[in-house]
Amino acid sequence: MNFAIVRYLIGWLMGIESLFLLLPAFTAVIYREPELPAYIATALICMVGAGILCEYKPKNTKFYAREGFVAVALCWLVLAVTGALPFVLSREIPFAVDAIFEAASGFTTTGATILGDVEALSHASMLWRCLMHWVGGMGILVFMLIVLPLAGGQTIYLMRAESPGPSVSKISPHMRDTALILYAIYFGLTVLQIILLLFGGMPMFDAICVSLGTAGTGGFGNWNDSIAHYDSAYLQNVISVFMILFGINFNAYFLLLTRKFKQLFKIEEIRVYLGVIAVFTTLIAFNVRGCFGSLRESFHHSLFQVASIITTTGFSTVDFNQWPAFSKLLLVLLMFIGACAGSTGGGMKCSRILLLFKGVKKEMMSLIHPRLVRVHKMDGQRVQHEVMRSVNAFLVAYLIVIATSILIVSLHCEDMVTSFTSVVTCINNVGPGLNQVGPAANFGALHPLSKIVLTFDMLAGRLELFPMLLLFAPETWRRNR
Repeated sequence: MNFAIVRYLIGWLMGIESLFLLLPAFTAVIYREPELPAYIATALICMVGAGILCEYKPKNTKFYAREGFVAVALCWLVLAVTGALPFVLSREIPFAVDAIFEAASGFTTTGATILGDVEALSHASMLWRCLMHWVGGMGILVFMLIVLPLAGGQTIYLMRAESPGPSVSKISPHMRDTALILYAIYFGLTVLQIILLLFGGMPMFDAICVSLGTAGTGGFGNWNDSIAHYDSAYLQNVISVFMILFGINFNAYFLLLTRKFKQLFKIEEIRVYLGVIAVFTTLIAFNVRGCFGSLRESFHHSLFQVASIITTTGFSTVDFNQWPAFSKLLLVLLMFIGACAGSTGGGMKCSRILLLFKGVKKEMMSLIHPRLVRVHKMDGQRVQHEVMRSVNAFLVAYLIVIATSILIVSLHCEDMVTSFTSVVTCINNVGPGLNQVGPAANFGALHPLSKIVLTFDMLAGRLELFPMLLLFAPETWRRNR
């Protein structure tokens, strides 16, 4: 283990975070809010920490898979703790466990909150919560690849450890250029949404916060009733469309910009993703049509909720906790499916679901034709055995973490639906669950131990489980021989 490079990367992370903290500090100045010292103090703490950790550049800047996974896991733990400091120092969220839960929910783009009254927050804290979504959506270590020159092609280990999906591909031969392209697309789509929301009459501050939350597929908002506060079909439709757009693999946008349409149309995952949205929206719309004045209104709200859940954004326009059991079950299934790999969305990812189905089909064909040799293919290309192995291993680890978490949470929660959906929604980075943690409620009433477990689930889910799990493996911490 190259501990020096891990220490160096954490230092750079804290330095970049200190710069992002200046944005809510500037917001506090504009609105003349007393929370300004909390953000300035946190920025200084991060800056000093960065100075100490980066004072000596490692002689050996090379790192491999182990260092990549450990660096990413520790960096996100540091983000959750330092991101919580402004809430604690300003006393807006005085308890450390609650503040870390909120910060982890922000950076992992989960959107689960312990706050009963979001509107009581300062503008600075509202912006910081949504900014955490935007920073965590694409990945802050991906951003670091733009500004921090590291050892050649080995930076792929950072991208693989932080980026969602069963595999990571390069857009450009250089990882730094790949990160720059991804963030350029990410920033461009965010700005476009802000403009469209302003065109619909949304206030500037709200448009910025909502767009940051949508881009990161997070779900934090400025109002207790989420997007239902904006009683405008235009605004809700814009948000629906952009949630779906941010749930698509960003490589597809690069292919679109470079006019490689043949490659774009070959992507099976996008067809599955859009197909699932269409089918589930239709099923739910007809199931809940009695809850609305017209079938058109039913489709409008069904599409919004489906887009919000499958992309793991977590915004809501209605309290779907009051919907029929069939619709609620479909929404829970969407929590598991998730968005596309290489997007800002969470969940298992459509690509993994697709590969698992292909694997089941192959096994069924093998039973019928034992001597038939079949290979897995996706997008017209052969899927490597290592990818299929990682998908199967992910599924096993995923189910073990979910089962263990549910057992621990249920120790202090007698409601099985609440226990189950709180874990599922956190590990899939969705946000709202059902019953006590539904869209009209929050996670504030849960036991502190449950909040700690759910915080781990949010971080593990955002990092595809293994970076966090490797922290508990003794082999991870042995020095290189």
